[in-house]
Amino acid sequence: MNKPNVIIIYADDLGYGDLSCYGAQELNTPNIDALAENGVKFQNAYSCSAVCTPARYGLLTGEYPFRHPDTVILPGDAKCLIGKDKCTLPKIFQKAGYKTGVVGKWHLGLGDGKIDWNASINHTPNDVGFDYSFIFPGTNDRVPCVYLENREVVNLQKKDPIEVAYTGECPFDDIETYFSHPEKRKMQSSHGHCHSLINGVGRIGFMRGGQSAVWKDEDLAETFLRKSIDFIDTNKEHPFFLYYSVHQPHVPRVPNRRFAGKTKLGPRGDVIAELDWCVGELTAYLEEKGLMENTIIIFSSDNGPVLDDGYQDMAERLNGVHRPAGPLRGGKYSKFDGGARIPFVVSWKGHLKQKHSDALISQCDMMSSFASLLGVELKEDEAPDSQNMIDVLLGKTEQGRDELLYESMSKAKVLRRGKWEYLEPSEGLPVALTTGIELGNSMDKQLYNMVYDIGQTKNVAAYYPDIVDEMETHLKDILQSTRTGK
Repeated sequence: MNKPNVIIIYADDLGYGDLSCYGAQELNTPNIDALAENGVKFQNAYSCSAVCTPARYGLLTGEYPFRHPDTVILPGDAKCLIGKDKCTLPKIFQKAGYKTGVVGKWHLGLGDGKIDWNASINHTPNDVGFDYSFIFPGTNDRVPCVYLENREVVNLQKKDPIEVAYTGECPFDDIETYFSHPEKRKMQSSHGHCHSLINGVGRIGFMRGGQSAVWKDEDLAETFLRKSIDFIDTNKEHPFFLYYSVHQPHVPRVPNRRFAGKTKLGPRGDVIAELDWCVGELTAYLEEKGLMENTIIIFSSDNGPVLDDGYQDMAERLNGVHRPAGPLRGGKYSKFDGGARIPFVVSWKGHLKQKHSDALISQCDMMSSFASLLGVELKEDEAPDSQNMIDVLLGKTEQGRDELLYESMSKAKVLRRGKWEYLEPSEGLPVALTTGIELGNSMDKQLYNMVYDIGQTKNVAAYYPDIVDEMETHLKDILQSTRTGK
């Protein structure tokens, strides 16, 4: 078998109900839908977490994030979570002779401590399995708002060095902040996002210098698309793996001018339309170069959706009847399924028939699955929670996982086993004050039948105490284990 190219397109905060192929009526995503028409659309796919950093960690390491104590939403200057010696998804591809690249959002940390942004940075994606990387370090609402290509900040001038601080008070008296220059705001913050003012948008964290290196929000999508195509063009004579980690629809939502007003849902809908266009441009390029039928494309998201995530962009007011999480309860941050049950499409033109799969899969299964496909042997301590689901991904069977684990932002654990889902008791507010999302927090044990109650409307723990006890015990066993993968 010729080794197929593999591209993972990884959206940011895109919900189960945000795509027209998953039932969205108010949004049209024809290019992503086209992927589903040439592949398998999964109904029961989960990320490892309801928030970004731990979800990405699980995808790239095949390891549940609870095994690493620092898998929380990282600041933009955090050290790299993935050790240089750790086996990762891109290293699997490297062992099989692939060229590997990551383009887009990283948010897994850089360096081994304090980062000097003005020098060559050690411990970047290039040290954990990627031959090429073009990223922004954290998120588009966190400083530093610069691109990093391999180990260097792009377009940085030595005479204007970058300084970054994540402190309560601004340590720099000569920079524009959200409160010091209100007249320069282009977007109002609803909560948080009140530190550095960059491109008229309040950010998390303070940044001084590096003005020639600062990106423009409206250019992010096309820049990442262009760099992805450049990577493919450079490596098209070899098998390649591309992790195309787009930033949409994460806040701040600033679409390119051509997409502003494209939908009725405001900026959030517009950046989803922009994302769909990016997918279309990428697949058009693959078609043009004759690569489409030798390329597996996986489309998914890191976690569930959120409307007001810190900016007044009218996402709630203009949402109308649209349901970003579809039939699911909760959203980003939540213990409920809306937090970690995500769209997941595997497309391979000419090889896969259109199919809807009810198989249970986790994003952390990518490592064992592609290791199996490529004949790469994993050691006992590598990808400890990853299971070989390659036949499921390619639509040959619907015999997926028996069970999987995910966690909320507060690290509360959820165990899905067959039709049952158990939510462990957790402290905290039931509804987030800032986002309005149901978080699922309760000191009561929760059990839901996910076949008959996809919206988790009725807690049936009192009716099935034996199942609750069994799942509670098994969850404790998992948390004390060193691996769960097969």
